[in-house]
Amino acid sequence: MYRVCFVCTGNICRSPMAESVFRSHVADAGLDALVEVDSAGTGGWHEGDPADPRTVSVLEAAGYEQHHRARQFQSSWFAGLDLVIALDAGHLRDLRALAPTPRDAAKVRLLRSFDPAAPAGDNDVPDPYYGPLDGFEECLELVEAASPGLLEAVREALAPKEQTA
Repeated sequence: MYRVCFVCTGNICRSPMAESVFRSHVADAGLDALVEVDSAGTGGWHEGDPADPRTVSVLEAAGYEQHHRARQFQSSWFAGLDLVIALDAGHLRDLRALAPTPRDAAKVRLLRSFDPAAPAGDNDVPDPYYGPLDGFEECLELVEAASPGLLEAVREALAPKEQTA
C-alpha cells in the first residue's frame, strides 16, 4: 500500500480538501486498492472537528465526497508514509523539521510542485480560513490543478522498477 498524507495548519480547510480531491483521482484511476490517502494538521487546535463548513460546501458543489475528522500530524507517522504533501512553505519547513531522519524529510513535498503550470516560486496554496468563500474555491482550483501531476508521481512510484542489463 502506497500512503499519502496531506498536511496544512489545522486540518479543517486545505488538507481535507486535498485529501478528498486526490482520493477521487486515485479512485478514478483504479488505484484505490493500492493507494491510501489521508490528511492531518501541523497543530492540534481542531483535533476531532469536522472539516470547515465552507470546505464541505465547495467540495460537495464540485462533486467530491468528504468524511473528515481533524487530527494532528505525528512524527512517528513518517515511518508508514511514502509521501507527505505540505500545502504551503511553512508546513514544508515544519514537517521537515519534525522528520526523524533525512530520508523522512525527503518524503515531504509541496502540493503545487506537482502542478507544471504553477508559477516558479509560488507554490503555496493560500489559507482560505479567514476569508470569504471564494478563497475556498481558489483552494479547490489549485488542488485540482496539482492532482494529475501528483497522481502521475504516485503511478511512477508504484510501477515496477525496470532492471538494466
